[in-house]
Amino acid sequence: MPDAHRTIDAVWKLESAKIVAGLTRMVHDVGLAEELAQDALVAALEQWPASGVPDNPGAWLTTTAKRRAVDHLRRSRLLTHKQEQLAHELGQQPDPGLDAEVDLDVDEDEGAGQDDVLRLMLISCHPVLPAGARAALTLRLLGGLTAEEIARAFLVTGTAITRRIAAAKRTLAEERVPFDLPDGAELAERLASVREVIYLIFNEGYSATSGDDLMRPGLCLEALRLGRLLAELAPQEAEVHGLVALMEIQASRSAARTGPSGEPVQLHEQNRGRWDQLLIRRGFTAMLRAREAGGSAPGPYVLQAAIAVCHAQAHTAEDTDWAQIAALYGSLARLLPTAIVRLNRAVAVGMAYGPQAGLDLVDCLVADPALRDYHLLPSVRGDLLARLERRREARLEFQRAAALTRNAAERAFLQRRADEVEEVDGVDDTTVAGQAGPTLGEAVRGFLGRGDLDAATVRSYGQTLRRLCLALGDRRPPASLTAEEVAGVFATCWGRGAARTWNRHRSAVRSFAAWASLGDLAAGLERRTETRSRSGARALGSAQLDALWGDPELPLRERTLWRLLHESAAGAKAVLSLNVEDLDLDDRRARAGDVWVNWRSGTARLLPELLAGRTRGPVFLSDRRPGPARTPAPADLCPETGRRRLSYERAEYLFKEATRALDPAADGYTLGRLKPRRA
Repeated sequence: MPDAHRTIDAVWKLESAKIVAGLTRMVHDVGLAEELAQDALVAALEQWPASGVPDNPGAWLTTTAKRRAVDHLRRSRLLTHKQEQLAHELGQQPDPGLDAEVDLDVDEDEGAGQDDVLRLMLISCHPVLPAGARAALTLRLLGGLTAEEIARAFLVTGTAITRRIAAAKRTLAEERVPFDLPDGAELAERLASVREVIYLIFNEGYSATSGDDLMRPGLCLEALRLGRLLAELAPQEAEVHGLVALMEIQASRSAARTGPSGEPVQLHEQNRGRWDQLLIRRGFTAMLRAREAGGSAPGPYVLQAAIAVCHAQAHTAEDTDWAQIAALYGSLARLLPTAIVRLNRAVAVGMAYGPQAGLDLVDCLVADPALRDYHLLPSVRGDLLARLERRREARLEFQRAAALTRNAAERAFLQRRADEVEEVDGVDDTTVAGQAGPTLGEAVRGFLGRGDLDAATVRSYGQTLRRLCLALGDRRPPASLTAEEVAGVFATCWGRGAARTWNRHRSAVRSFAAWASLGDLAAGLERRTETRSRSGARALGSAQLDALWGDPELPLRERTLWRLLHESAAGAKAVLSLNVEDLDLDDRRARAGDVWVNWRSGTARLLPELLAGRTRGPVFLSDRRPGPARTPAPADLCPETGRRRLSYERAEYLFKEATRALDPAADGYTLGRLKPRRA
């Protein structure tokens, strides 16, 4: 009966959060609560097509789920009684944790149910979980989405999402996160984490970071639903209403953000008649509620919502009050001085006070490491340069932005903008002083492919020179490079790196410049003195390792790699050379050349989630796919994801950055410090 199945899907989406939340309060285990709720869903799928949909389907599901919870608790209580009897017969004391009485009273009022949902939301977004796990678990428990639906939204496999959710539940159980409503400062901190997760989900739907489509409307709708739910659960929180207002108004532009072929349409070029007026009114209403909730000063979401209101109130792009928007961004930058906020402020200043004013602010951000690979930085800079009639520079910036983005629609849009920038006096951007020549990218490929460099040198030099191409633009003439620009890239990318790393990249630039007859591009780069710490070979202490493993923001890849290095005592290069085919997960070992790499339970728990169902290719992968000019050897490329093997240099850099806070000298440690002490 298709109608019954559609009804079940709809009811589940509406009621699943409340059901799982109520069960979690009863059984004190979010994983078990979801299993019991799923049992009720299966019962509905079996019975409703034959018996018909109940008059109150939500209550039917809730009652069925709670009966299963009661049965589970009764079985647990019976088991406890048996254990007590056995302990008495053996003359032992029973586990004191088994003496507690189980409360089987499942009645609750509406207020208790609302509190349960808020508790579930706080648990799903608990700071002990990584951001990706928080988002997946929230969509699963509060959105009622299946693992496959979440996987499609984030362009990963269903197996990866299933493992991510399972790992999140396991972490919550191991950390014994209580199902209680915190109060005071802790509640404010936890609500901030919930807002962050909801806005992360919305942004991934509103501006997809990868894939072919600019937007994923399903994620936007789910984030809006979660935001509205949070506003009902926490009606006195101004920032919650500010978040809802921001998402409502941004979502109102969805229909106007893309053209007939799915290409992006910039805000000032959008047909405002296609903006959804209902969503705009809902956003204005949420903004009024934020003001009514008040507070000592507006928070970041309220300020961003106020900026969205300024755009929504303007009937045309020319009517936009950019001076007011720039002032609001100034307030936001003082409250939340992130690189992204400062970049957005530069855009507003450029619109309010002219492109040169905006460009001056953008140029102050070029060396910020947080924006090193952010495609919107060169995109904004290109737009400002085009408005200043500096067309050749603008074209190069648009091309660099296109090379950085992982979204196909944005890449095509940025490349089209580069192609549309008119050349000055008909001079092509690959000429300098009237002399035709190769682009920087072509010169780098020629240098690396000349035939007299061994494979290790090509890989080492390639890492340096490809980073220069990304930072400075691979379509620009090599002769236009300056030592000052190269020094800026070094300061951003390797300024805090080890002396050995700095000198290696410096040597690569000097060799390339000499080969291409470009002068001394390393003139602004002093060679650093390399020193070897006496303690460099000693393993990290237990307290340092606890601090490292306990970092909730530590990505899964790094967590797995560092655990494996610590548990196996193998060399970093050997571990990074491992392929999925080399792994024997049951025996906890792998063969790296002539060396066997063995691991223990910590790595065994992490590896399946990291592999996410992959059966071939490198175990440890880089963050993104290589560009067309940077195709690695087939052995270093994952055939299932298109990403390349994580390099030793990148792995070393990540570890040094993560361990700076643990190092008294603030230099960070090398991967060799992860080897356990020998008995």
